[in-house]
Amino acid sequence: MLLFREFCHIFERMLGFTRSPGNLQQNTAKLRGDAMNNIRSFILVSLLAVLLCLIAAPKAVHAGSASGIAIQEWQFRWESEPVRNPDKWSGVTVSDPIPANPANATSARIKIDLPKAGPDTAWNQPGIFIDQLYGHHIQIFAGERLIYETSRNYAYDVHKIALPLERSDLGGSVYVKVDTLSDRIGIHDRIELNNYTDGLYQFYKIDWLDLMLGGSLVFFGTIMLLCSTLLRRSYLARWISLSLVIFTTGTLIVTFSPLPYTFFSQYGTVWLTIFDCSLYVFLPSLAIFIEKALDSQSNIIAYSRKVTVAYSSFCIALLAFNLATTSKYISIYYFFSLTVLGIVMISLFAVLITTTVVYAIKKNRDALIMCTGFALFALTAIGELVFFYGKSKNYDIFLWKWGLLCFIVAFIIILTRGFARDHEKVVRYSKELELFNNRLQRQEKMEIISELAASVAHEVRNPLQVTRGFLQLLRETAEEKPKKYLGFAMDELDRASEIITDFLTFAKPQLDDITVLSLSAEFEHIEGILRPMANIQGGDIRVQLPTGLYVKGNSSKLKQAFVNMVKNSIEALEDEGVIQIWAYREREDVVIHIKDNGAGMDEHELSRLGEPYFSSKSKGTGLGLMVTFRIIEVMQGKIEFKSTKGVGTEAIIRFPSAD
Repeated sequence: MLLFREFCHIFERMLGFTRSPGNLQQNTAKLRGDAMNNIRSFILVSLLAVLLCLIAAPKAVHAGSASGIAIQEWQFRWESEPVRNPDKWSGVTVSDPIPANPANATSARIKIDLPKAGPDTAWNQPGIFIDQLYGHHIQIFAGERLIYETSRNYAYDVHKIALPLERSDLGGSVYVKVDTLSDRIGIHDRIELNNYTDGLYQFYKIDWLDLMLGGSLVFFGTIMLLCSTLLRRSYLARWISLSLVIFTTGTLIVTFSPLPYTFFSQYGTVWLTIFDCSLYVFLPSLAIFIEKALDSQSNIIAYSRKVTVAYSSFCIALLAFNLATTSKYISIYYFFSLTVLGIVMISLFAVLITTTVVYAIKKNRDALIMCTGFALFALTAIGELVFFYGKSKNYDIFLWKWGLLCFIVAFIIILTRGFARDHEKVVRYSKELELFNNRLQRQEKMEIISELAASVAHEVRNPLQVTRGFLQLLRETAEEKPKKYLGFAMDELDRASEIITDFLTFAKPQLDDITVLSLSAEFEHIEGILRPMANIQGGDIRVQLPTGLYVKGNSSKLKQAFVNMVKNSIEALEDEGVIQIWAYREREDVVIHIKDNGAGMDEHELSRLGEPYFSSKSKGTGLGLMVTFRIIEVMQGKIEFKSTKGVGTEAIIRFPSAD
């Protein structure tokens, strides 16, 4: 239910459904802007559902039920031999099901001896289950009674048969008459006796799972093809090729299963035609997808892709010719669509595996994951093709589905990594954009303030100095009580003068006297000035600066900048706080850290540091950090703050080394 709700939510987003009305062009633009992320989310959920479907399949494909009786041996006779001679029956087993065929016979008889019903046999209705029976015309007899007959006039010759028996049939024999139009005949897997009702579900269980898996892949491939209309042209080749790979894989699984031919045998030619067309589309689509996904520039893979496209096109034309001529030239079609195509597939997979190895050596993690999954899939397919032809086509191909599982798992991992990278990029770009906007706003404000600060400071300082002089004269002649208030007024004028000095420093931060400064000597002086203030606050300053670190600048301006920062740290301390100052050489820079365990700041406060008139202190003006930023900027330095609310703040300053 949760997966269904997630699917509905993603699908609603993909279609652009909203609860609020809006402009159609804006909605369309938004839809196309978000289409890629929505489609990726949908495909991820879909592929996870396919993965769960695959994992749900039992590990033992041909495992029987615990209550069944397995028959591992039976008797076989070619139809060209004398029918009434019982000595001509040959005993065969599951591992060696077919005796020699010196006369190239195309018909055979099989005799299956059924065990007697024991006292512990509680079957209401016994049944016989034959997993792999090759042939085109089949008759099955229980004694003399015909219980099953089927005839096929198309190439698919695999039968999966479940038949009910009577209890009186137990202890007797079941005879199978088989005629074939191909080079495969007989039973090639074990036979099982079981209760018909109980065994029927277990017998067809894996095949129903195949149909579910194949149908799911067809559905997902169709949705992906429909979603391709929302993508940009640069994504189309990769997206459509992958969609066709998933779609044709689903149709291959469905039409390769024996169930459609068992329950809808009248449409056998249709199933085979769909299977062949899917295979002819699957191979070039796979080659194109791998080439595009790896951004391969290899001439070998490009040549293999062109050959595969050309040969698949030739096979499609040959299929149409075979259907138009009602299979009169079926042997020619089989030669090109089975034998030659198998060689083409093995060659293509070998080339693609070699390409995956090359990209794995390049240590591209996404390429390595995808190449690993595809290599397992291709190796499984090659191995089964080798077994198929090595056993004279008497091998049932089934392991390729697990190779497909590896490929899907690799794709899900890559897709998930892509989601994570995209999310990280969005977060990083959002932070960078916010930082750039803040810097731009700060720069605009600073330019305006710097233009006004110098003129205002000069115009205000002179009246302030005159006023202070008159107040000082009045204080000398005033009585005791007025003298106290005149002192307060002079202190506020001094504070105003300091603010004006900061304005002038901010407006004109030029370094008049630039020398090479020793950081250890400068911070020794700064520590001496501020340690008493820290001790009064209940804190401590710990300075660890090695000798030999030099920067270019003005000594008084450097002290002013760092005194401002250390004072801010002292004022942020709570209880027994500690301020740590250390520095080191990093390539061509000198890096200085000032770290405290004070109140800290949140992200909003941190982003506004250095803005004009912003301060986290109740009586602060924000000019101190403004001046600090400007001094460090003029000294060609950089400053960065890290802070956590309730933990503390760390300032990291970088200057070019003067060595």
